[in-house]
Amino acid sequence: MDVRPQLIDALSALRDRVAAVRLPLPLPGVTRARQTRVELLAQLDNYLLPRLKDPEAPVLAVIGGSTGAGKSTLVNSLVGRRVSEAGVLRPTTRIPVLVCHPDDHHWFAGGRVLPQLTRVWLPPVEFCDEPDGLDDGTEEDGTTLRVETAASLPRGLALLDAPDIDSLVARNRVLAAELICAADVWVMVTTASRYADAVPWHLLRTAKEYDASLVTVLDRVPHQVIGEVSRQYGALLTKAGLGEVPRFTIPELPESAGGGSGLLPTTAVAPLRAWLSHRVQDPAARQQSVGRTAVGVIDSLDVRMPELAGAVAAQHAAAVRLTGVVEDAYQKEGARVRGRVENGGVLSGDARTRWRGYPHYSTSEELLEALVDSLAALLQCAVAAADEQIRTTWQREPAAGVFGFGNAGREAGGWGPAEDVRGRIAMAVRRWRRVLEELAEEEVRRLERSAAPDAETVAALLAAALLGGRRARSAGEQLAERIGARGALRLRDKGGALLTSYLDRVLGSERDRRLAPLDALDVAPEPQAELIAALSVLQKERWQR
Repeated sequence: MDVRPQLIDALSALRDRVAAVRLPLPLPGVTRARQTRVELLAQLDNYLLPRLKDPEAPVLAVIGGSTGAGKSTLVNSLVGRRVSEAGVLRPTTRIPVLVCHPDDHHWFAGGRVLPQLTRVWLPPVEFCDEPDGLDDGTEEDGTTLRVETAASLPRGLALLDAPDIDSLVARNRVLAAELICAADVWVMVTTASRYADAVPWHLLRTAKEYDASLVTVLDRVPHQVIGEVSRQYGALLTKAGLGEVPRFTIPELPESAGGGSGLLPTTAVAPLRAWLSHRVQDPAARQQSVGRTAVGVIDSLDVRMPELAGAVAAQHAAAVRLTGVVEDAYQKEGARVRGRVENGGVLSGDARTRWRGYPHYSTSEELLEALVDSLAALLQCAVAAADEQIRTTWQREPAAGVFGFGNAGREAGGWGPAEDVRGRIAMAVRRWRRVLEELAEEEVRRLERSAAPDAETVAALLAAALLGGRRARSAGEQLAERIGARGALRLRDKGGALLTSYLDRVLGSERDRRLAPLDALDVAPEPQAELIAALSVLQKERWQR
């Protein structure tokens, strides 16, 4: 095998790029992309990097298969004693068991392979005393690996009894897939009644895709149909392009049911045991098995990495679309608000009544209050209209499902109660009023004449002039009469800039609140380029080799 430090460094860098990938948006195909990421990390962390760094480490054969296929019984029989629990209750293998020769124990005691699993070492257990599972106080949540040693195994060979690949327990299924990704040799076990099931064939096709070292075991075949079932299974393998895969058949025996000692006769497993022993005792056979799996995984990166990069690019494109919808909606409503203000749209309803009655029937305080309320209502309507536009568009975007907006035509989530939006807008508008009043007070203080107008009157006229458009043209004239043309012009310039600033601030704040959940996902374009660059470096190292 190619174990140059440069290649290992390139694979390590590629592994870090894969680990950095985030696929949070529920786009079509994202489930497969997420699974690809998980499988890549599992193979790189649990198999490829450890194998290249320690090419002389024992060959790890993972025994995998469907529920009730007889994996544990097969492992026990290969070892020659009960090291893994076998029984009729499902799932039986709740804690994966790794068995190796005592001299090889150090290879698996640390975190060289399967670093995410905590090692436990236990004395031999009489499993028949606990037919429904291990009763040793160890964790059964998929975080534990039980390590056993057996002198009956040849040095350089380790067997790993994995949980069922179709277990009813989701964590068991995930763990089984991770364990298979750590294998030098995959031993797929199926039965005469289930050899055509979809799940085992998915793993077989995956093994073919990775060009992994693969063995199949057809277990529990009734004597009277052993020839016919074996022939049919062989035909299926050939049709799938797996006709050259070593295949072993084990007849149905009383021991297959898990009763008694749980060990099959030596003759039943002798061919498989001999094949596995040859893999580790013959240097050429060992190199062929280990090297084939390692090279197969590396070769598969040429396809899987661009696929993952494509999924990352799709995530970023979707995030850009979602962001654009929000920005466009708020930009549109911002322009509408500014147009309404210029046309005097704020001077309507109670505000218009107060202005018509000013100063004889309305006070400056009443006019200011009415104008502030009308401006707040205009901004609230703008935010509601922008949000409705966003909802309508996002409901057609699969990616928006992560925020509670489905594509079924109705909202399943949102950005919080409308009362919160009204409260924030009301508070911002009242801040604007206070600053406006401070501007008016400052301008009044500039006046040298003793009969200076009331600052509240100046503030009310300024607000009417800024918000009333043509409807309040006389407000500017009255303002000039009280503080002078120059002062009125200066005050209107400052007030206009202040109004524009607050309008932008209110709408920008609400827009940013809508974008915050999307921004928090940190969907960026860089990971796509980083994945492709890491793959290119790896390919360059291989070409140099």
